[in-house]
Amino acid sequence: MASAGGTCCRCCWGTVALGLLVLLLLGAARAALALTEQYPALSLLKQELHRQPRQGQAGGCPQTPDWGEQYAVECDSPLLRFHESDCELRGSSSCESLLSLNTEQILSQAKSLAEQKRFPFATDNDNTNEDLAIAYVLIGSGLYDEAIRHFSTMLQEDPELVSAIYGRGIAYGKKGLHDINNAELALYELSRVISLEPDRPEVFEQRAEILSPLGRISEALADLTKAIQLQPSARLYRHRGTLYFISEDYATAHEDFQRSLELNKNQPIAMLYKGLTFFHRGLLKEAIESFKEALKQKADFIDAYKSLGQAYRELGNFDAATENFQKALLLNQNHVQTLQLRGMMLYHHGSLDEALKNFKRCLQLEPYNEVCQYMKGLSHVAMGQFYEGIKAQTKVMLNDPLPGQKASPEYLKVKYLREYSRYLHAHLDTPLTEYNVDTDLPGNFKDHWAKNLPFLIEDYEEQPGLQPHIKDVLFQNFESYKPEVQELVCVADRLGSLMQYETPGFLPNKRIHRAMGLAALEVMQAVQRTWANSKVRMNGKTRLMQWRDMFDIAVKWRRIADPDQPVLWLDQMPARSLSRGFNNHINLIRGQVINMRYLEYFEKILHFIKDRILVYHGANNPKGLLEVREALENVHKVEDLLPIMKFNSKTRDGFTVNTKVPSLKDQGKEYDGFTITITGDKVGNILFSVETQTTEERTQLYHAEIDALYKDLTAKGKVLILSAELGEADAVCNLILSLVYYFYNLMPLSRGSSVIAYSVIMGALMASGKEVAGKIPKGKLVDFEAMTAPGSEAFSKIARSWMNLQSISPSYKSLPSVSESFPTLRTMIEVLNADSSRCLKKTIVAV
Repeated sequence: MASAGGTCCRCCWGTVALGLLVLLLLGAARAALALTEQYPALSLLKQELHRQPRQGQAGGCPQTPDWGEQYAVECDSPLLRFHESDCELRGSSSCESLLSLNTEQILSQAKSLAEQKRFPFATDNDNTNEDLAIAYVLIGSGLYDEAIRHFSTMLQEDPELVSAIYGRGIAYGKKGLHDINNAELALYELSRVISLEPDRPEVFEQRAEILSPLGRISEALADLTKAIQLQPSARLYRHRGTLYFISEDYATAHEDFQRSLELNKNQPIAMLYKGLTFFHRGLLKEAIESFKEALKQKADFIDAYKSLGQAYRELGNFDAATENFQKALLLNQNHVQTLQLRGMMLYHHGSLDEALKNFKRCLQLEPYNEVCQYMKGLSHVAMGQFYEGIKAQTKVMLNDPLPGQKASPEYLKVKYLREYSRYLHAHLDTPLTEYNVDTDLPGNFKDHWAKNLPFLIEDYEEQPGLQPHIKDVLFQNFESYKPEVQELVCVADRLGSLMQYETPGFLPNKRIHRAMGLAALEVMQAVQRTWANSKVRMNGKTRLMQWRDMFDIAVKWRRIADPDQPVLWLDQMPARSLSRGFNNHINLIRGQVINMRYLEYFEKILHFIKDRILVYHGANNPKGLLEVREALENVHKVEDLLPIMKFNSKTRDGFTVNTKVPSLKDQGKEYDGFTITITGDKVGNILFSVETQTTEERTQLYHAEIDALYKDLTAKGKVLILSAELGEADAVCNLILSLVYYFYNLMPLSRGSSVIAYSVIMGALMASGKEVAGKIPKGKLVDFEAMTAPGSEAFSKIARSWMNLQSISPSYKSLPSVSESFPTLRTMIEVLNADSSRCLKKTIVAV
């Protein structure tokens, strides 16, 4: 019988090539990192591919069913062609480990192989075949050096014995491609076979499997293409599709997986990869259908459940994602990738305690898993458990990359997180009004952290270590809060949920909801005090509140809700960084990857680009304007713009378009908005991106605009609290939305500008007596609505259309002060940790 989780020897020979192919995927992980800029979770879906299969006892057969069983549907090996009757899955003696064979058994096995000619390039000479078969059995036994010597002896007698040349090449490959000499010798031998037998597809396939781990992808693809030309098969299309996949050519990979499935529809692994080609192009619904089809073919397909869970997570469907991750873990409770993915989803859903359980289990199984170790440390710190958090962070820091090896994202981030964690711990019990993160942290530290640069900061002085007298944050029972504070938290949870985007890529996060709901309430209370001529205490000073103070309230809550992200004011960066410009960059399309978050805005941006192209050609290419206009009529998607670019030599390689933001302060004046960039390569891949560049000059212009609006808002707010006229309330509402319109277009923060600004909108509106009751429409992003609106008035009209503004509940006046209820970092973390499921019960009862 086969060993548990193993597969038959017939298929083992077939997976020799597959094992080599998987080695390439280890290197491909780093190239794929750039793809995950907007989809951080996408890299995790590839990690199972990147994991080298464990070597089983039978000379390289995978012990796990992940490869063996998935490929068992088609085991027509390029190395040895066993017949179906020779080995039934999990049921034949030929699946026994060859390592246990003694000399007599080796000879017996070789004789059987020779008699049935079940090895490559068998001859017409029985004695020669028996000698060849012995060497092939030695390969199967893992005795590669002995096999090489045996083949070499035979080649001394017959230098052109093709089977011996081929077998020696296979043995060199099996010895391990980590030694470049083995790889070169394997390639040399296989190339000799091709020169002698140019019409054998299996040799081209085998050579491709050697070339691919060496990074010689184009040569490997050429060999697989030649093999397909000689004899197409489902396996060959699948192998070539896998190479295209890891080369990020997802469209071509999809075509190959589709052809493979047309030749053999019962291939769950090919169906899974077909789904992944959809996933990585942002086509989540199509990916989900493919993953479901893979599960129809293989009901216990763990990777399909895992991928399905991640696709639902990207859609923002927490319940469906949880269900599929759970199904994967029911099949294998120790499946590390699923534990890691589920843990990360739970963290970004705000369920930190549950996330931590997954990361701990992950580390029990894989103690050196950097992702789980980093996320474990992050989860502890977010919950105020700094001692355990920094211990986990230090373990990641000790895992230095090898020379020439690219550092992992976790390794790059961890020292910033550790320094920030130490800073937070030192200020746990300091009143929030008495310190300022933006002025306390060193400028170069902030600059490098926000740009995600390696931690190479000259003359950096580390934050002090943890002080023993400052204890970790303890769990606070929700019922231990006074009833009025409980009510405050429940109201915050409800307000925060109204800030949720109903768009792919945005998972509901109950921790963010609570933090930003409390931020909105604190903004409301602070603005009301300001309009009543009261001063506020900020950064150690008591003074009248300015517009930045209003946003700083939301900033502090956003920072502590997720300490992984550097939420920093860009104008507080070092002068050198500001003079060069700090870019907030978003890829909308990169190669074949579509950022689904912003799909709703592609058409609007496309119309703007087409208008700007006509203006450009009207000024610089008037003779060709008619031709350009006619061509633009056939442009229906961004990719269609590539041919238009070639109408002018200056735009042949790409072009940029700048939006303009009209001033309210100085009529007729315009500010730079965001920059749209489109470039394309020879094969049609496109880079379509938007960015805002925060320079000192641009920042000052926007600040002057916001200053003027805030001054007007404060004056009208003071009038409003003394008047009940509807016109005053409408004027205040428009001023609030106009102020935030310029904030969005400025993008003054390194992270989190969108939700921070929206919480300020809600808080300031509540101060004016109006409450937002409507949800943000599906597919809409408030920041992009502002950035793509022609002016502040248009943005105000759009925003008000969904806000469903209503008179504020009188009960809000009796809510306790947010800043007094949670005056320190410790109390903020405590309330974010508290389980408020009772709020949901109260809501249900009220309904």
